[in-house]
Amino acid sequence: MGCEFSGTIESVGELVLTYQTGDRIFGYNDTRFGGHAEYLIRDEQDAMTLMPQNLSFAEAATLTEGSHYALCNIRAAKVEAGQKIMVYGATGAIGSAAVQLLKYFDTEVTAVCNTPNMNLVRSLGADFVIDYTREDFTKTTQRYDFIFDAVGKSSFGACKKLLKENGVYISTELGKNGENIWMALYGLLSGGKKVLFPIPYIHKEDVIFLKNLAESGLFKPLIDRIYLLDEIREAYQYVESRQKIGNVVLSIISENENNLPDS
Repeated sequence: MGCEFSGTIESVGELVLTYQTGDRIFGYNDTRFGGHAEYLIRDEQDAMTLMPQNLSFAEAATLTEGSHYALCNIRAAKVEAGQKIMVYGATGAIGSAAVQLLKYFDTEVTAVCNTPNMNLVRSLGADFVIDYTREDFTKTTQRYDFIFDAVGKSSFGACKKLLKENGVYISTELGKNGENIWMALYGLLSGGKKVLFPIPYIHKEDVIFLKNLAESGLFKPLIDRIYLLDEIREAYQYVESRQKIGNVVLSIISENENNLPDS
C-alpha cells in the first residue's frame, strides 16, 4: 500500500518549523499508507526526516522498510556486542538489513542464503555464510544467542537445538497455525530457550538513526528492481513471486523535480 516513501516537499503549513518547501525527505507510514501516489500529506512529527545527502530518492525510499522490522527484532532480542547471531533469509529486505545492523552492533553473524547470493551476503558483512541449497543449516555445530528467521520459512522446533541455553528465536511470520504467537506467550512464563514475537514499530528517532547510519556508510539498503508507477502491477507480481533480492521500488516522475524520479 506504500508505507515507505521519499520525495520533495511541495508546501508546508504555517506552523511547520522543521521543514521548508524544496526539502528532500524520506520516511515510513503504515497507518495511512499512500506511498504509491504523487502526493502525501504528513505531520512534521511523523516518522520521517531529511534525506541522507549520499543517497538517491530510490535508496532513501527503501531505507526504512526492512530495516525497521530488523531493528525492532534486534532490540527485542536484547542483542549485545560479541553475541553469535544467525540470520535465515539474509537476502530479503529485512534479512539484508538485519545483517548490516547486526554488524553495526558488533556481533558475529552467520547468514543463510542460496548459492548465487553468497558473495552478496558476504559484502553486507556476514562473517559466515551457509548455503541452504547444499547443506542443512540445522546441522551446524555452532550455537547462537539469537536466530532471526527473516522470511518465516523455518520453525522454533527446527532451530531450538542451535540456540544457546537462553537463546532467542524470532520469525517474521506467525508460523504453522500461529504457533509463534502461542510459544511466545508460553515463553513469558518460562525460562531457557524461547520464542519472541515483537510487534513492529517505528518512530521519528528510528528514521534519524537509519539516516545517520546511511550517511556514515554503515548501512545501505539493497535494491533489486525499479518500476515506473504505470508498472505497479508488474512490480507487485514480481514481489509476490518471492524471488526478489532486497527491495523493489516504484518511481514516480515529478514534473517539478526536473524529471528526477520521486519514490
